[in-house]
Amino acid sequence: MKRLLATCLLAAVLLPAAEPRAADLRSVSVEHEDGRYKLTSETFFDAEQSELFRVLTDYDLFIKFTAAFTETRNLDPDDEGRPRFYTRMEGCVLLFCKAYIRSGHLELKPEYDIVAIADPELSNFKFARERWQLIPEEDGVVLIYDFEMEPDFWVPPVIGPYVVKRAMRSGGISAVDRIEALAQGKEPEQ
Repeated sequence: MKRLLATCLLAAVLLPAAEPRAADLRSVSVEHEDGRYKLTSETFFDAEQSELFRVLTDYDLFIKFTAAFTETRNLDPDDEGRPRFYTRMEGCVLLFCKAYIRSGHLELKPEYDIVAIADPELSNFKFARERWQLIPEEDGVVLIYDFEMEPDFWVPPVIGPYVVKRAMRSGGISAVDRIEALAQGKEPEQ
């Protein structure tokens, strides 16, 4: 009986340490000023840095991040050889429903820095820039994510900024586990 108890105690101590860590959204903030929105977050991913980089630069996979994406894809490189992307999201702010289109190019520093810049002529944003910084930590990667955008469409005053900020925050939170699953070579849960 003592041996069984000792074995169970040892298993209870060792098993949690052996389990892989899940994605951990450490912080998220959303600001709105003069028509621009800025989201900043820090997330730990239990994934290889190279795999997380691969997922975040493959826009064909973005549709698996969140149900808000209705279409995402990689486009042929631009004249300077930079990878290009296209995303379409659909959503409503109060009773005002809209398709949100961003298309532009990527600036890459392999495995640690990704910047996505939307082309205002191909998007319905006056300005949109995302940056993913991947920093190795223990057995995973910390992702510092910055997204700044200024819509080129009407956002209802007063309540509109609140709804947009809430949607940005909740969309990022729901995507974290799916991104991690993809980086681990798994199919994300819906």
